[in-house]
Parts: sequence; structure tokens; C-alpha cells
Amino acid sequence: MPKQSDLGLFSDLNEEPFMDPTAPTPERIWSVSEVNGAIRKLIEGSVDTLWVRGEVGNWKRYPSGHCYFSVKDDRSELRCVMFARNAAALPTDPDDGMEVRVFGNLTLYEKKGAYQMSVRRLESEGAEGLWRIAFEKLRSQLETEGLLDPARKQPIPKHPAVVGIVTSTTGAALRDMISVLSRRAPWVRVLVRGTRVQGEGAADEIAEAINDLVATGEPEVVIVGRGGGSIEDLWAFNEEAVARAISGSTIPIVSAVGHEIDVTISDLIADLRAPTPSAAAEEVVPDGVGIREGLSQMPVELAKGLKGMFKRRRTMMEHALSRLGLDIDRKIQPVQQRLDHDFGRLQIGLRGVLDLRRQRLMGVEGKLDALSPLATLKRGYSVARTGDGQILRSVSDFVKGDSFMLRVSDGEVIAETTELRGEE
Repeated sequence: MPKQSDLGLFSDLNEEPFMDPTAPTPERIWSVSEVNGAIRKLIEGSVDTLWVRGEVGNWKRYPSGHCYFSVKDDRSELRCVMFARNAAALPTDPDDGMEVRVFGNLTLYEKKGAYQMSVRRLESEGAEGLWRIAFEKLRSQLETEGLLDPARKQPIPKHPAVVGIVTSTTGAALRDMISVLSRRAPWVRVLVRGTRVQGEGAADEIAEAINDLVATGEPEVVIVGRGGGSIEDLWAFNEEAVARAISGSTIPIVSAVGHEIDVTISDLIADLRAPTPSAAAEEVVPDGVGIREGLSQMPVELAKGLKGMFKRRRTMMEHALSRLGLDIDRKIQPVQQRLDHDFGRLQIGLRGVLDLRRQRLMGVEGKLDALSPLATLKRGYSVARTGDGQILRSVSDFVKGDSFMLRVSDGEVIAETTELRGEE
């Protein structure tokens, strides 16, 4: 709406002979630049920022990143400019003829005397607009290249010793994943590459982090992800740079972006898609408690199986002899004696095998306990970590006044550094 305070920009014109065309000698003559400058101030001061709906026409993006176009309806056309800093936020360029709404302010390009709109934001009128269009364009391109073929997907290792993570070091997603990994498989080593997960440049950082982890050759599987958010927040995981990094990885990649209802290009091209970061951590490592219980039951199950097999074979033999009409007691007695003798010898041998296996199992269990950080903690030790999970190994790693987490055998304690005492 016009602002009354701005309508006086041309007050000087009222003092000029323009009010009287017959005046023979003007007291002041305006330059073209002065007129255009005054008109620009009048336009910019009279109308606040506004939304305009119309059809895109003559869209052109220049190497500078600036975009020039028009929006029009059936009666009028409005010329528009979108400068590079705002155009960079578009997921894709709109097509001519697309119905859009633009937000910005009216201005005048003084050099040409051209009235136009400086656009700060452009949105499609359709559902999810340009975001969905850009998503489908890239998905179609990757599908054409065969990169979404399920046959390309690499299997996830069942017992990885090293797990890589690409995510923000300040987000809850990282804490959730590390918590799950340490609970299910405390012997697994975790390599974290921190990146931004949204905003300009985030996609390139994510792609670089993936490539860096793959280049080390250390992790056997890599989780790439973040917590939930809007489609704009998650957009970095829909960009081509991230898709190319995932498809080119020689290490299996697990995508864990947002919540279960969020589907990104990263989810489609990764070797495995997990609905949440926590679920991804559960997918890549086995449950250590379950493994230990399974090993302890193996000797018992083996003995039960062998005993059942002998019982079935003996029953089959009795039935066969009975059908032949033979004197079962007389004919089967020596066979039974041999079976009893052989079974006794088998029991003795099996008991020795089971004892040996049990000793080996106890040795493996002891090694697992010795390697487990939790076993060390139960002996009275503790581990100090920063808020983002980095281990504090030396007095020099602590900062006076900073808080830190102290991991003990049955939980964590939040502590604060009040004094530093180094060994002399």
C-alpha cells in the first residue's frame, strides 16, 4: 500500500514550471538520472514487500547466477530479477509457463528506466513445488543410468569391526547412533566425519566426508544421515553430489535421513535404507548379548540332536525286525548291546568334545570381556568424553570450566572441570 510519508518525494516538482507548461524559463531542469532515481525511491517507499502470483515467462539464468524472467496473467506482465544469493536457494529452475508465486519488493532499474520486481523467494503453486520437481528429475536421471538398480546394492557385513558415520557432530542423531552401537557391540570402533547436514554447501561437505571415509579403507560400512526436518532441511540428501558419492562408494552405505515417512535420493541409491539413525545403528551391528547366549546353547542343542537321532534309528530298526516276524528279543539283544556300547563310547567322546568347546567358549568370552570397555569400567575405571563423544585422554585435553561426561560402569555422570593438576 502507498505510504503517505513517501508521496512527497516529488514535492520539488510542484515548485517547477511543470505545473505551468507555458512558463518561458524553468528555474530548474532535472536530469534523466535524477528523475529515475526519484521514481525508484517513490516506488520502493510506497509499496512494502509482497507476494505476486503469475505464470513464468522468458526465464534465463546467467553465469553470474542472476536470473531474469517475467510473471504474467491474461492481462499484464511484470518483469522480475532474482539475484544469485536468492536464486542459489532454488532446487531447480522453473519452466516457462509454470504457475508460481514470487515474494519481493518493487523497484526501478535506473539505467533503463525499467520498473521491475526484485524477487527474494519463488515457489511453485503445486504440491511441494520445485522441490518435488527437482527430486523427480534427479531420480529419473539416476534411474536411466541404472544407479537405482537393486542388483547394484552391496551386502551389509554381519559383524563389522569398524563403522563410519557421516552426520552433524552437534545433532541428536549422532548421540543416538553411538549409544546404540556401544550398547549392542561395544567392541566396534566408530569413525565419525562431522559435516553440515542442511543449508548451502552442505551437500558438497557430505559427499566429501563419504569419499574421505571410503579412501581410508578402514570402515566396513558407513551410515549417512540426520534427524527429521522439512523437505528444505533434508534437501542436501537429495542433491546429485551426495548421490554420486554414495553410488561410487566401494564400502556399503546405509542411508538414515529423517523419519520413516521421509524418502530422499540418498535412501534410494544407498545399499540399505533405515527409517531413523538409531535403526541404522541397529542394522549394522549384531546384538552382543544374543550372540553370547546363542554360543552357550550350541553344545546343549548338539547333544539333544544326536540323542534324538539315535532314538529314531533304534525305533526304525525295531519296527523293521517286527515286520519280518523274528524273535525281537533274541535277534535284537546283541544289536542293542552293540548300540548301548557304541552310545556309551559316543557319550564319553561327546562329553570330551563338549568340555573342550566349553573351555574354548569360556576363553573367547574372557577375551571379549577383557576387550570390552565395560569390563574395564567395572573394575573402577571411568572414561571422560566431551559432549560430542571425543575421549579426553590427557590433562591437556580438559579446559577449566568446561563440562564433560564421565562414563562409569552403570551410566554417565555430567561433570565440570574446576582444577587441572598435571603430573610433575
